[in-house]
Amino acid sequence: MSHVLILRDPRESLKKCSLTPLRGMGGVEFREYAPGRRVEAAGRILLHHEGEELGPADAGADLLLVDSNWRRLPTLLRTVEGEPLRRRLPALLTAYPRRSRITPDPDGGLASVEALWAALALTGAPRPELLEGYRFRDAFLQANPVLWEPARAAGMTWDPSAARA
Repeated sequence: MSHVLILRDPRESLKKCSLTPLRGMGGVEFREYAPGRRVEAAGRILLHHEGEELGPADAGADLLLVDSNWRRLPTLLRTVEGEPLRRRLPALLTAYPRRSRITPDPDGGLASVEALWAALALTGAPRPELLEGYRFRDAFLQANPVLWEPARAAGMTWDPSAARA
């Protein structure tokens, strides 16, 4: 099982955070961002919108997910050491009702839990428990047919009539 390291921006609301239900889950480690604190990421896959597309060759690699808003992402990335492999997900649709009042959300942006689950599923290691506490799970899966086979292979079921949120 891949180890997941989540670098979390403490300015983000825990009440709204899609990753909060993952705290204490095996194989998932949270680190709070602090300006002087370094995060070693050599050899990990960094989910990043400017990377090469994630593929089968990335199977089994440990992951680094930065949980922040888009405006703060460069700030958090400055604390990452080593040379993580930047990888992006294929075009997927979010089910999370995003609303930024400060900067527009980029096309293809996902809730952090959606991005994490998709990355693991697309590298052959889906973890159904990651989406168990996610209220938009059915809508997310329904909106992204590329994820249906990995989800079914992991024994997941969902409501196929779920509307996109």
